[in-house]
Amino acid sequence: MASSSGTKNEVGPPRFLSRRMTRMPTIIGELPNDDNSAIDSELVPSSLAFIAPILRVANEIESDNPRVAYLCRFHAFENAHRMDPKSSGRGVRQFKTYLLHRLEREENETKPQLAKNDPKEIQLFYQQFCEKHIKYGQETRKPEEMAKICQIATVLYDVLRTVVPSGKVDNETRRYAEEVEKIKEQYEHYNILPLYAVGVKPAIMELPEIKAALSALRKVDNLPMPRVHSTSNRHDEMPRETVKSVNDILDWLASIFGFQKGNVANQREHLILLLANMDVRNKNLEDYTQLDSKTMKQLMDKILKNYCSWCNYLRCKLNLRFPQGSDRQQLELIYIALYLLIWGEASNIRFMPECICYIFHNMANEVYGILYSNVHPVSGETYQMATPDEESFLRNVITPIYKVLHKEAKRNKGGKESHSRWRNYDDLNEYFWSNKCFQLGWPMDLKADFFVNEIPPANERPNQVTVGKRKPKTNFVEVRTFWHLYRSFDRMWIFFILALQAMIIVAWSPSGSPAALFDQDVFRSVLTIFITSAFLHLLRATLDIILSFIAWRSLKFTQVVRYILKFAVAAAWAVVLPIGYSKSVQNPTGLVKFFSSWTGDWKNQSLYSYAVAIYLIPNIFAVIVFFLPPLRRTIERSNWRIVTLFMWWAQPKLYVGRGMHEDMFSLLKYTVFWIMLLISKIAFSYYVEILPLVNPTKLIMEMHIGNYLWHEFFPNVTHNIGVVIAIWAPIVMVYFMDVQIWYAIFSTLFGGIHGAFSHLGEIRTLGMLRSRFEAVPSAFSRGLVPSSTVDNRSKPLDDSIERKNIANFAQVWNEFIHSMRMEDLISNRDKDLLLVPYSSSDVSVVQWPPFLLASKIPIALDMAKDFKVQEDVELFRKISSDDYMRSAVIECYETLRDIIYGLLQDEADKMIVRQICYEVDISIQQHRFLNEFRMSEMPLLSDKLAKFLTVLLTVYEDVEVYKNQIINVLQDIMEILTKDVMVNGHDILVRAHGDNDKKEQRFEKINIHLTQNDSWRDKVVRLHLLLTVKESAINVPPNLEARRRITFFANSLFMNMPRAPKVRDMLSFSVLTPYFKEDVLYSDEELNKENEDGISTLFYLQKIYPDEWTNFQERITESKFINPAKDKEKIESVRHWVSYRAQTLSRTVRGMMYYKQALELQCFLESAEDSAIFGGYRTVVSNDEDHKVFSDRAQALANLKFTYVVSCQIYGAQKKSDDARDRSCYNNILNLMLTYPSLRVAYIDEREETVNEKLQKVYYSVLLKGGDKLDEEIYRIKLPGPATEIGEGKPENQNHAIIFTRGEALQTIDMNQDNYFEEAFKMRNVLEELRKTHHGQRRPTILGIREHIFTGSVSSLASFMSNQETSFVTIGQRILANPLRVRFHYGHPDIFDRIFHITRGGISKASKTINLSEDIFAGFNSTLRGGYITHHEYIQVGKGRDVGMNQISLFEAKVANGNGEQTLSRDVYRLGRRFDFYRMLSFYFTTVGFFFSSMVTVLVVYVFLYGRIYMVLSGLEKEILESPNIHQSQSKALEEALATQSVFQLGLLLVLPMVMEIGLEKGFRAALGDFIIMQLQLASVFFTFQLGTKAHYYGRTILHGGSKYRATGRGFVVFHAKFAENYRLYSRSHFVKGLELLILLVLYEVYGESYRSSNFYLFITFSMWFLVASWLFAPFVFNPSGFDWQKTVDDWTDWKRWMGNRGGIGIQPDRSWESWWDGEQEHLKFTTIRGRVLEIILAFRFFIYQYGIVYHLDIAHHSKSVLVYGLSWVVMLIALVVLKMVSMGRRSFGTDFQLMFRILKALLFLGFMSVMTVLFVVCGLTISDLFASILAFMPTGWALILIGQACRPMLKGLRVWDSIKELSRAYEYVMGLVLFMPIAVLSWFPFVSEFQTRLLFNQAFSRGLQISMILAGRKDKMSPDTHK
Repeated sequence: MASSSGTKNEVGPPRFLSRRMTRMPTIIGELPNDDNSAIDSELVPSSLAFIAPILRVANEIESDNPRVAYLCRFHAFENAHRMDPKSSGRGVRQFKTYLLHRLEREENETKPQLAKNDPKEIQLFYQQFCEKHIKYGQETRKPEEMAKICQIATVLYDVLRTVVPSGKVDNETRRYAEEVEKIKEQYEHYNILPLYAVGVKPAIMELPEIKAALSALRKVDNLPMPRVHSTSNRHDEMPRETVKSVNDILDWLASIFGFQKGNVANQREHLILLLANMDVRNKNLEDYTQLDSKTMKQLMDKILKNYCSWCNYLRCKLNLRFPQGSDRQQLELIYIALYLLIWGEASNIRFMPECICYIFHNMANEVYGILYSNVHPVSGETYQMATPDEESFLRNVITPIYKVLHKEAKRNKGGKESHSRWRNYDDLNEYFWSNKCFQLGWPMDLKADFFVNEIPPANERPNQVTVGKRKPKTNFVEVRTFWHLYRSFDRMWIFFILALQAMIIVAWSPSGSPAALFDQDVFRSVLTIFITSAFLHLLRATLDIILSFIAWRSLKFTQVVRYILKFAVAAAWAVVLPIGYSKSVQNPTGLVKFFSSWTGDWKNQSLYSYAVAIYLIPNIFAVIVFFLPPLRRTIERSNWRIVTLFMWWAQPKLYVGRGMHEDMFSLLKYTVFWIMLLISKIAFSYYVEILPLVNPTKLIMEMHIGNYLWHEFFPNVTHNIGVVIAIWAPIVMVYFMDVQIWYAIFSTLFGGIHGAFSHLGEIRTLGMLRSRFEAVPSAFSRGLVPSSTVDNRSKPLDDSIERKNIANFAQVWNEFIHSMRMEDLISNRDKDLLLVPYSSSDVSVVQWPPFLLASKIPIALDMAKDFKVQEDVELFRKISSDDYMRSAVIECYETLRDIIYGLLQDEADKMIVRQICYEVDISIQQHRFLNEFRMSEMPLLSDKLAKFLTVLLTVYEDVEVYKNQIINVLQDIMEILTKDVMVNGHDILVRAHGDNDKKEQRFEKINIHLTQNDSWRDKVVRLHLLLTVKESAINVPPNLEARRRITFFANSLFMNMPRAPKVRDMLSFSVLTPYFKEDVLYSDEELNKENEDGISTLFYLQKIYPDEWTNFQERITESKFINPAKDKEKIESVRHWVSYRAQTLSRTVRGMMYYKQALELQCFLESAEDSAIFGGYRTVVSNDEDHKVFSDRAQALANLKFTYVVSCQIYGAQKKSDDARDRSCYNNILNLMLTYPSLRVAYIDEREETVNEKLQKVYYSVLLKGGDKLDEEIYRIKLPGPATEIGEGKPENQNHAIIFTRGEALQTIDMNQDNYFEEAFKMRNVLEELRKTHHGQRRPTILGIREHIFTGSVSSLASFMSNQETSFVTIGQRILANPLRVRFHYGHPDIFDRIFHITRGGISKASKTINLSEDIFAGFNSTLRGGYITHHEYIQVGKGRDVGMNQISLFEAKVANGNGEQTLSRDVYRLGRRFDFYRMLSFYFTTVGFFFSSMVTVLVVYVFLYGRIYMVLSGLEKEILESPNIHQSQSKALEEALATQSVFQLGLLLVLPMVMEIGLEKGFRAALGDFIIMQLQLASVFFTFQLGTKAHYYGRTILHGGSKYRATGRGFVVFHAKFAENYRLYSRSHFVKGLELLILLVLYEVYGESYRSSNFYLFITFSMWFLVASWLFAPFVFNPSGFDWQKTVDDWTDWKRWMGNRGGIGIQPDRSWESWWDGEQEHLKFTTIRGRVLEIILAFRFFIYQYGIVYHLDIAHHSKSVLVYGLSWVVMLIALVVLKMVSMGRRSFGTDFQLMFRILKALLFLGFMSVMTVLFVVCGLTISDLFASILAFMPTGWALILIGQACRPMLKGLRVWDSIKELSRAYEYVMGLVLFMPIAVLSWFPFVSEFQTRLLFNQAFSRGLQISMILAGRKDKMSPDTHK
């Protein structure tokens, strides 16, 4: 009976429950999978999660006993109903209904098999199960198998107790249950270490280092044990107190503080692995029983270094105490374990490292009190040892802090609120940088200031934004303003401003020569730079006060005083220096006279000199300290009060950013770099930008201009100051921006030189590889084989060592080649040509891979054929001159001899072969080879041998036929050899057997079984290749990617890399990959789904990678698919083939798991005997007995050293999702876990649990591994709340999973990356870099690694992006790391010093919006906290990039947004202020400065054109250019000065490093070719377009915010994007700006044409026209099929529909123009008043058009009255009113009063015609006036729209908003038409579309791709079955 009540009816389940449940109102949900096992156990609603194990057991045992499985399900159903009788949980009702229906069905279908009723049935089954699996299985099964068995047995017993009445459970069942209960804890699911397993122990548990670490942890005998209070049910008994047993130190700490069980288990394994890995290094393993005390100290110092530094900073006493006589090692272990347990459960607080220090500080004090019976400092009582529950720490310590974070996160309104209005992670963490934090007390006072955030309203809803008084920001305020750039980098701006001032003063002198500086008057004038400096310092002091004002309440009093004093001193200097200077001038005038009158009659002329001397004293000190970096570092890190007081004025004391100064050598390197650069820049600026403009400026200032062409409001301004500003403004902006150009030039030069010295590109072609291949094995042994296994390098290599080196190399090389074969980069033939034989012992020469020996035998035969008799020596000399040819000849001879000798069974036959060989050998020795052998017959013999080898390799069915074929060819060979080739061959046959008649029967007995031997067949294959392969093998492999990988690997062996340690001695490491919802593995449907052109992804990839598809087909044809599942397996293989060419998770996981393969191979190379090494790795792997022993050991060491965690944040939600794609992702991730047993998946599990009779969401971090068929849970750690709601998604995702990583290093890998086997082999070399000290005691904290962009071959756009990215990750980061020392972390493959970073805030920062570019902040944080970042290029990781125009633009927008936020951040401010001057310059120009320069480049165009429009429309330019004195000089000066801007704008800056890097790695001829091809493919158009993207998003982010993560998608975007989509994406960033510049250029051309030479105009404006064309049409030029006529027609229809659709709530932007238009203004909804005002001021520029143009109209009759402008506004207003009337008429009369509306339109038309007639006839209006009016009034309307958008709330109140919207729609229509017309015209001509296709897909064309066929969708040329 399946009932929990235990009634006497024992025949079946109770019908009453079923009936009652079926009558309940239910919604029968369609569960999304036919696989019941998946439904039952994996789709359980979160509130019923506890029944999932029961259902899993039911599915597991169903095949053995369906009835017991049914009882298990019934038990699960009862539990579910009992826990949630009302089915209130999400999805519970549907699930229970489904389960009930299934139970009703199974009740009838299943019958007991072992007994007559259910109670007997389940007892018997339970006994059988336990006897079979537990009684006899413990000693033979693995721990993971036993864990599963125990779980099944436990669940079965629980079910049994509900089915069987308690009195009827027999004794044997109870005995088994007790046994299971005893051993259950020993067999829990484990991660890497099965710590409590008995029986068959995995090899990892037998490692002595693991045993030693475990033994140290379990030493708890001397610790005071916690007590558990237990209460009895009996009233007369007193409560008892028992001692709780603990297994180890972590258990002991958990029992004191209440850490969670999952956390304790996780950190236990973490700590054991850390200790084991650190302790085993360079240790003797023979007598290894306990840990070294140095290991413990080293680990404690490393983990608690930040804590010690924090205590030192706050001047509080460390709570790491070691009393006399205590067990120091045990105490150290307790402190380490305590810190790790706190960190492991801290959740989001892990981003607040000093908060964790505070928690540890107090808990360490408690531990000490408990151990040494101290009294509590507050209460005075002794510490209690009562055991808290396991969530006590989470509830009492973590959750209160988390709640503060959560409340602050609510304030930020999803990242849209101003940063100054809420506190982020940094603000809350920095609270713990002051002694104020100790006011929180311990236990923490929840009423303390830190926690009491505000008074929430009584009726507060969960998602309501909290109100109340805000807490102040801490130390820094992120205000949205460009002034941050000045405040952070003030020293740079002051330097450039002062240099500009000095240069202008010198250039203004009569001579204009730099020598004029030595003139007394000029020098005195130059000294005014100190006055400027004083005012600039005053500006900085003012900004410090204004921008930090919101944080003043949180600042120390001394900091506030410092700000005020700084301001006062700066203000004083701003007064003193001008007064001093005024006294030093002998004949003062103007402002100088005013200042000098202040000082009365003081006669002291040297006051200014004294003042300047005093003013410079701090700078002199700074220079001295600058050249003594160790002194500066010591001073900044010192905690002495006297030093602190001294430094108080120089810089405020902060916990981070102290002592970041480099060593002397590094400092000199980047100082020299910048001094050379600045000299070049200043010289260029002086001679090209400033000096040429001085004379024209003087002439302009002296001219008198009175003939204005408009109404001039300021006609009496002296010196034509407006013209001077218009001319100089763009030049000054270029002056500030062109340092970026000089940086590009210098970094390219230095980076190229550095790369050349690093041996980059020394092997870049197959020819270079062949020439140096002989040296490759020894280079491999030097770098990649541990030193103890290779003999001393200084000794000359003898033959045995060389062979050992080659054998070692062969293992790795061959695995590398096999991996490329499995990846389908090479064919089977290529593989055979590339493999190196494992052993050369069979032949007397080294056996090189056949691709090196290609055609050597045919060439040798040709040479020999032509030689005459008596020239033996010459022949052998010629052959020996080519080492490869000599090797090939000798190997062929010896291998052929062995093959034939091995085949023969008859001794007489063998005797003949021996005799022939003897003749060959002796004739060679005696130099009579050419006499004894006829060389002319050798080609015939060679052909016959080739045939013989072909026959040997034939796959045969009939043995006899096969044998006869071999005999026939063998006899032919012997006949040719003895009769034709050998002069005396007949004698050998005669000697072998005197009887001539038997001669024909020779060579008939052969060993046919030998042909089945693999190693023998390998010899035959190799010999066949040597004899037959011609010159074509020189190009092996033909695949470009395979070539790149081979040459890079070979080249890297000659680069400078640390020597590889033994696997046991290497640093342990983890790889962490965050995953959200991206593709895991393409489904069959996705592969074959066709787009609008009829193209599927599979078809596309077959054409992009034709050679790889052919190789794949060859591979799956030779694979022996199991017949019934053949098609399914083929489809699976195709899915993988496609997914491994996309940016999918499966590709990333496959790549990262190469680390494990490499480690296992390294274990083999280290531990195998010579015989095994010469036999080959693959031979050992294929030998079961050898493999078992080796594999267990290798896997143990690999697991000890390597862990891979993928953080699949929403895996739990995907598991239960109804969405087919989510379910597919879940299944694919599960399959990855089952395929790769070492893979771990972490996810955040959201469950509904009943708390106080209410369902609440509870969150857990969970770690999974692959089980038998499903995933298995290893650790579950409860979180204080939703972990990903507080900060940015990716860093939060990384943070929740980082606790499951292991080791001393951590590599961060993104989901769009790949790895390669040969690179994985070099990982232990790279990790050694973390142990190298640099310049003193500094060790790297982040290792930068280069990337290879694998998406470059898809299209020309992809190649631009690939080249740009490649140059950044190679030459760019190379120069950043050395010499500039400002490399940070840019995401992806960098390797972190894991312990350093987990104790200092993690591997990224997560505050919402401000940390949008989360990765780089990890680099900032590492540098600020004293880290050291390097870059290494001998190893690489693959990486995908965006390949479509829109994808790339979204990516660029995201990066620009991120840089905008960085500009406002405290990290950039602190680095900018605390780096020395030159390092600060490096930092600026390689981070935010690059984006600011991009923006300035665009602004220069605006400033130049608006200045010119002012001059043209006012008539000033005409007056000036018509002056004979000025024309030539000014135009030339402008041409030179503005040329620099165009260099930047055209993207040439980005191309320089690309060309250098391609030149280094591929050769400069290839680089030049690539450069020309890129220009022909319009690379400059692309880069100019992306310049606009950077400028727009960077500027808008700083002004208004609105930055967000932009998902770019990582698919194959090579298909057509609709016009409307392009318009939505680029309208505001490019099209509007492009049209504005177009109008400016047209006006400049039209109104200045009469007096200006066309050459001058063209030169000045060429780059601007190019920019306009790029911005307006690049998206269409780079849009596949952008000029296809049918697509153009469809796009127009789609655009019109989109424009016409109405918006509203829930309507997506891609559906309606109105929704999109509203979304485009979102940044203005959340901007500040300052942002709105700035937006309005910027909009005012559009009014200049109307003002300037109306005075040039013919109708104005040259009037300059202001009334003309006034009348133009009347016309404008009338036009707007008419438009409004039409709009209102359409709405009011459009449907019901059609006639009225038509009459209204007719009247308006007639009125318009009448007015126009009057204007033409009476007032003198002309046609040109009409066009001019359009150019005048259109910008005015746009200005009104912009102002309206900025004042939206007010206009909505005035009910004018709808009019603004309609006006905007009209403008959008016009802009759309202007853009669409050229596209439509070009689409008429078919050749345009053809040209565009060739332009876009040139890369693919060069690889044989018919892309036009793809885009047209013609599949007729494709093979009909893609899966074949």
